[in-house]
Amino acid sequence: MTKAFPKDFLWGNSVSSMQTEGGWDADGKGKSVYDIKTAGEHRSDWKVAIDDYHRYQEDFDYMQQLGMNCYRFQISWSRVQPDGQGAFNEAGIAYYDKFIDELLKRGIQPMVCLYHFDMPLALAKKYDGFVSREVTDAFVKYGIEMVKRFGDKVKYWLTFNEQNLYNTPGASTFAGNLKTPETESLIYTIGHHVMLAHAQIANYIHEHTNDQIGGMLAYQEVYPASCKPEDILAARKIDEFYNNNLLDVFTRGEYSPEVMTFLKDHKIDFDFRDGDAELLAPTRSDFLPFSYYRTTTVNASKIPAGTTPTYFLEKGGQDNPNLKTTAEWNWQIDPLGFRDIIDKMYARYRVPIFPIENGIGVIEHWDGEHEIQDDYRIQYHQQHLQAMRDAMFEDGVPVVGYLGWGLIDILSSQGDMRKRYGVVYVNRTNHDLRDLKRMPKKSFHWLQRVIKTNGAALDEEAK
Repeated sequence: MTKAFPKDFLWGNSVSSMQTEGGWDADGKGKSVYDIKTAGEHRSDWKVAIDDYHRYQEDFDYMQQLGMNCYRFQISWSRVQPDGQGAFNEAGIAYYDKFIDELLKRGIQPMVCLYHFDMPLALAKKYDGFVSREVTDAFVKYGIEMVKRFGDKVKYWLTFNEQNLYNTPGASTFAGNLKTPETESLIYTIGHHVMLAHAQIANYIHEHTNDQIGGMLAYQEVYPASCKPEDILAARKIDEFYNNNLLDVFTRGEYSPEVMTFLKDHKIDFDFRDGDAELLAPTRSDFLPFSYYRTTTVNASKIPAGTTPTYFLEKGGQDNPNLKTTAEWNWQIDPLGFRDIIDKMYARYRVPIFPIENGIGVIEHWDGEHEIQDDYRIQYHQQHLQAMRDAMFEDGVPVVGYLGWGLIDILSSQGDMRKRYGVVYVNRTNHDLRDLKRMPKKSFHWLQRVIKTNGAALDEEAK
């Protein structure tokens, strides 16, 4: 029997502002921490990206041709509030106002993400980012202002991209990345300040609008490397500390009891003050969004005695020998892991699930004439869509939609244009902007058929 997705299923694309927009100094935009990053051997600067600031209507037309009805994009904080604390830049706000109108005109629902790591440079220099509650307060004011400006047009909201990354050893401040156990307190402080900002904006949206918001994380799906009880325990603790700790706040308004007990027993001060519990308590999510690209395993025998769960994956992570990997970046391809996450999240929280980033990054070259034959991308998305559909129809999980990552080629998170996720090629390299021409790949036509049939085309391929 053919199993099409629900009629209101959301098909779409996700991006960040710094990876797409360019226009780094246009129309009163202030500098962000990305605007001062320099190019390297395999890294572009961020000044042009794919020039979406000037070419977004062309890209919206491609999305419309694909049949997409949802687009998750980011409002650049420094574009609408140049220094992050002072007056708002009306030219920047007008840009996003028109941007949203052009999406709606094409029948594409906008989903706004308020922050994707690109701190306004002025706040980074003055406060070292979310180390300070001053930045938390500034972000809440910015976020609420954006909801006031666009809440009548935007139904779906996110505060932070991949919010659990603030609770990992790679958590960043403007001064650098936090990598040593001595900074564990600061890691949890940053994560808590970010959560306080999310909670206040989520609660404002629920109190003052009919819009929907979800707390997003990069779900860390980590298997035990063996059936040894120590490996199983390490994998479970990673799930609790990296994933469930934030999901508990997103849906229940309080941190994981296991994590709070750990922090208390280890005397880790993370700036949890009187009144914070009351700010978090009302927090709820209308849907649970997450990003997913790969899985890994943890080997407890590699974790030194006394290591805290925060560092389990860094110390004990290893590849899964049962999975294929991407040739260039060794990311392990695991569609069943995708299904497992969807099932686990819904079983624990009973909130509709929404995967909003998924894709495969590959080095590709266009000869200037022939269509890129990216069968590997078709296979990747087909397998993940099938796994998601199994979670829906066989496991009973309500799924809101499916958003691929960067389905028009964009800079990678490291600024590397070689790592391409798109079904539309953008003609530029890290150091040569060329003509930025857009060119659909073979996967474009495949995805177009899948969306047009609302997923039923997946059955035709399975026969």
